[in-house]
This record gives sequence, structure tokens and C-alpha cells, in this order.
Amino acid sequence: MHRYFIELAYNGSSFHGWQIQPNAISVQEVMNDALCKVLRKKINVVGCGRTDTGVHASYFVAHFDCDVPLDDTEHLVYKLNRIVGNDVVVYSVQEVDTETHSRFHAVTRTYHYYLRTEKNPFVKDFSYRPYYKVDIDAMNEAAKVLFDYIDFTSFSKLHTETKTNNCKILHAQWERTEDGAVFVIRADRFLRNMVRAIVGTLLEVGRGKINIEQFRKVIEDKDRGGAGTSVPGQALFLVDVIYPEELFKSKVKRFPPFS
Repeated sequence: MHRYFIELAYNGSSFHGWQIQPNAISVQEVMNDALCKVLRKKINVVGCGRTDTGVHASYFVAHFDCDVPLDDTEHLVYKLNRIVGNDVVVYSVQEVDTETHSRFHAVTRTYHYYLRTEKNPFVKDFSYRPYYKVDIDAMNEAAKVLFDYIDFTSFSKLHTETKTNNCKILHAQWERTEDGAVFVIRADRFLRNMVRAIVGTLLEVGRGKINIEQFRKVIEDKDRGGAGTSVPGQALFLVDVIYPEELFKSKVKRFPPFS
């Protein structure tokens, strides 16, 4: 058996997330169908994680197994890109060790959430414009609190199959842009809905509805009901997935994060 990593990106607007859904189109389903057609074998791709409905990935990694070696992976990439449609792009396919796993061997993942302060019809499908003003400095002070904790039950989707809600956040900061701000967050793993719930709660700080100590209490209470409303998914991008260098050396990432 041969295992291959596949690097891709997708516009999540047309999909109900990465994971296959019973009655909705997903990115995983599109990739499975494309690989089956090209390789003429039943293929199941395994993603580096899940993205929710409408969430984008400017860099995503998955793996699949094939019982025969693939001699011309560049031509395979060409064929796949002719099939997957306009909302998905495949960057590379490369063989890895059969024990290498796109999800379990990922060391860190990075998300961007794009906030706009000005109305712009050309980026509305890739950003979020709140109807109120926010204090970016206050939100950055609150974001520092995240480093003091590892249990983020308060920001997790309810009734998931996750065994633990512990995550190690390595970076969390709002960066100002010309017409808004982008929240950059990196961690060893993320819970379902976690980034959108964190952003929604930080916005509560930014608009003055809660203070930093109250934000801290939200985390300590481990109650999703005490956190802010999750922000819309269309402004969220998975932008990077890091693996140990010896496992996955060539990083393509031709598609830059939205800006």
C-alpha cells in the first residue's frame, strides 16, 4: 500500500464543510469522487481536520492510500484540477511513509478571521463586518488571557465526540489592516467551532459588553452558554498546517491567505 499527501485549497462558500455529510455537498466528497474517477479505484481522503460550513482553507492537507504506486503525480494534479470544479484547487500530490497521518502528525494549525470596518461588496463573502465599533487594543489584551489556559470547553461546539477539550494556543493576536483587522490564532489543535466562538467573545470585549476579567471567567466556567455568539463562518480561513520537517518537507502554498 502507498500513502500520498495532497495539498489543496478551497472556497468554502459552496460546501457544508470538509467532512462528508449525508445530504449536503462537502469538500471531502468532491475529492473522493475526483480521485475515484482519475485513479479508477475507491479512494477515501482523510483531512488534517474539519472546517465548518462556509469556512475556507487557503491551505489544507489530506492523505489517501492507493494499492499501486503513482508514477506521475504532476499529471494527477492536472487531472484532478480539471474535475474538482472552480471552488477547489489541488497544489501537489506526493508520497509519504505509510504511517504518516495528515491529521495526527500535524504539529500546529493556523487560522485567520477577517474583520471589516467599512462596507465593501467585493469582500463580503470572505469577511465579517459588525454593525458596531470595537476596541482592537482591548481585544488584544483579552486574547493574551488565552495563553493561561488549556481547557477551552467554553468555546467548543456542544455534543461532539472529542475526548478532550484541551488545546495549547501558541499565538493569538489581532492585526490591524487598512479597512479592519485580522485575528491570527495558532494552536496544536482546535475544537469544533472554537475559533468562531473565541472571536465572538472577544468582540464582546471589544464593544464593551464584558471586561477582561469577565472574559477570563467565561473560560474558567467551561460553559458554552456563557461565551459569546459564534461569528459567521465566511470570514474564517485555515491558512497553514505544519508538520515535522522529516515527514513533509515540500510546502507549496501558492495560494496566499485572503487580505
